[in-house]
Amino acid sequence: MRDYRDTAIEVDAEPSAPSRIKSWRDKLLLQEDLNFLLTNRVPRIFLTRLIGRLSKIQNPALARLTIGAWRLFTDLDLSEAKESQFSSLHDCFTRELRLGTRPIDSARDVMTSPCDGIVGAYGTVQGERLFQAKGFPYLLRDLFGSEAAAAPFQDGCYVTLRLKSSMYHRFHSPADATVEHVTYISGDTWNVNPIALKRIERLYCKNERASIHLRLKTQQPVAIVAVAAILVASIRLHFLDVLLHLKWEGPNEIPCNVEVTRGEELGWFEHGSTIIVFAPKGFQICDQIVPGTRVQMGQRLMQIPTHEYAS
Repeated sequence: MRDYRDTAIEVDAEPSAPSRIKSWRDKLLLQEDLNFLLTNRVPRIFLTRLIGRLSKIQNPALARLTIGAWRLFTDLDLSEAKESQFSSLHDCFTRELRLGTRPIDSARDVMTSPCDGIVGAYGTVQGERLFQAKGFPYLLRDLFGSEAAAAPFQDGCYVTLRLKSSMYHRFHSPADATVEHVTYISGDTWNVNPIALKRIERLYCKNERASIHLRLKTQQPVAIVAVAAILVASIRLHFLDVLLHLKWEGPNEIPCNVEVTRGEELGWFEHGSTIIVFAPKGFQICDQIVPGTRVQMGQRLMQIPTHEYAS
């Protein structure tokens, strides 16, 4: 049995590239004090709302200009995108992928990754205590908003997946399940990169977030917590008729009863942020899930206890 205690992300490796622009960008952004200042010590909520509005302006010329500027600061790769032209920056942020680019693991005793992302902190929840980064604990009840919502995942396991702004932003169901409840909590928009996670205590519990509670066909509860961040204007869930955004006061409790299938799209972020996947005691994190590695939506993430499938 793997020992997950105090396992947390320390690095976020970038893919190598020879361009001088990327070299300059990396040197700038890897200066921790400057990075933290530019992405946190700013009017975060105001900028988030402003960028959210600007990104939705339908103008192909403006879209090309802003996407070009975005490329200067990220490793944006649109080769897998379903469309090659975009009418707005928002359309690029929330782009769909070409069919077949994300194969879904079909093993019935695994849960798959709901999104593309970089593995951050992960492991066993120690009672109610877990980690956003090494030495920075937080409590389940503070993340979920109540003791009752947190109770099923005490002593369970979790995996943190960070979506960089350049990544595919849509997230999907990790298994065949029923969406039973959503809790939306309005909050701040701190950056969620490793630099901020090592400086801001209980960061995930301070930011805007939506907790999606599902029940597997085996009747086991799982949860996906979508945590927003700076420049993330909103969270869209397809099975709700509302757009969850910073103007909502929280917590908002939204009962649901929606059947979803493994790999079915649940919604999207409008920039990039973090998803934390929770499962109860007895589930195991798959061996290939280690901090700093990139995973894709549909790859195996957690092992469902095999006795749940016993006849």
